[in-house]
Amino acid sequence: MKKIISVLSAILICIYISSYDYCQAISFTPSFEVYSQSAYMINLDTKAVVYEKNADAEQMPASLVDIMTAIIVLENCTDTDSVTITANKMLYEEFDEYEYQDDLRYAEIWDGDTLTVTDYLYALMLTSSCEAANILAYHFGNQNISAFVDKMNKKAQEIGAVNTVFTNPHGLYDPKQVTTAKDMALITQYALTVPGFEDIATTEEYEVHPSSYVTAHEGDWSWSHSNIIMSAASDYYLYGVKGIKTGNLQLGGRNIITMGSSDGIKYLLVLLNAPFYNEEGNSRYYHLEDAYNLLEWVFDNFSYQVLLSDDEEIAEIKVENSDGSGYVLVKPKEELSTLWYSDIDTTSIQKNIKLAENVKAPVKKGEKLGEIELKLSDEQIAVIDLVASTDVERSFLKFNLSMTKNFFSSVWFLIAIIATIFLSLIYLGLCIWAYTDAKKRAKGSFSNKKIVKKLYGNKRK
Repeated sequence: MKKIISVLSAILICIYISSYDYCQAISFTPSFEVYSQSAYMINLDTKAVVYEKNADAEQMPASLVDIMTAIIVLENCTDTDSVTITANKMLYEEFDEYEYQDDLRYAEIWDGDTLTVTDYLYALMLTSSCEAANILAYHFGNQNISAFVDKMNKKAQEIGAVNTVFTNPHGLYDPKQVTTAKDMALITQYALTVPGFEDIATTEEYEVHPSSYVTAHEGDWSWSHSNIIMSAASDYYLYGVKGIKTGNLQLGGRNIITMGSSDGIKYLLVLLNAPFYNEEGNSRYYHLEDAYNLLEWVFDNFSYQVLLSDDEEIAEIKVENSDGSGYVLVKPKEELSTLWYSDIDTTSIQKNIKLAENVKAPVKKGEKLGEIELKLSDEQIAVIDLVASTDVERSFLKFNLSMTKNFFSSVWFLIAIIATIFLSLIYLGLCIWAYTDAKKRAKGSFSNKKIVKKLYGNKRK
């Protein structure tokens, strides 16, 4: 029980129902420590947030910036295999003057080397090549790196990464260049929709062989992805992990963005600002440890569970005037499926049912007749409509009898009775008045005759 309670604390799970997403406040968190200052992990299929830590905190992206650099290049070059660019030493000058030389990453592309855009993109994404970043930005910024950076910032705003500011295409230290774990997740999700990006960003090794275009470099280039969790030869290897990008800054910690999948469930993980050293001052790859631990945790503990089947008969409702049994069965409108933590038994989910009252035929199949609310430890998971499982026709005889019965018991019938009595009383009153008035008139006429007789009767004699 304590384990379950400890699990219900940190993150947001979103329920996926058919083609809809329902965000819920069901929380799960791992038992191990996450050293990265910011973290954000989502399920790529449903966009469910599986884990987060300071996901909106401002951090330095380092060479995660290269993801946006690649986006701009791929969206502005239709044939990356054919377009070539020659390296120019002018674009390397800023690196010689850079204060934190340990931050620099090179792919050994020399002045005068001519490579395809595809080659430069692999150098950029696998090795964090600073020279490749500047070469691409200069070319696709129309010989203006600042113009290229403007495109990067414009694209970030379009994507919705509103807390991100880019100041260069390679990610070297600049206090004004900032992002968040959530923003980098948005940017990476967008990048995965750009043709060619995923293939490049998840390739483990890439080789370039000298060609007639290459003018300075001798021998082949061979670049390996800096995310060694995807390498079977690594101590950090975890099956199912792919790419995408790492990045380090002496003043910004170690960063990594990677993908992983298990049993067909895909995840995207962003980790920012992991420390370089442990408490004893020894170098330690905390970003790789965090990534390994979090991905292994979700692989081992999460799976899709059907919490409510769309053919499950939930209850029956009485239907008035129906031609048949007089009842209709209701079932969920849609199947309710969610990414669920394995230590929590789905039978512990509470189901609160609300059914419609005074249901009258006809009833159409699929007609809403209630709702079912699913809760866990007083936290709402979802509310699903309950619908009729079959058509229910109306009985002509029952309907007419019901109408007659309803009329005689209705307010309108009572009003009609009262009105009839009232009008009858008025009519009776009028009749009495008319009779009395006629009688008075008749009596008056008789008296007048007697008077006339007395006045003129003797004269006639």
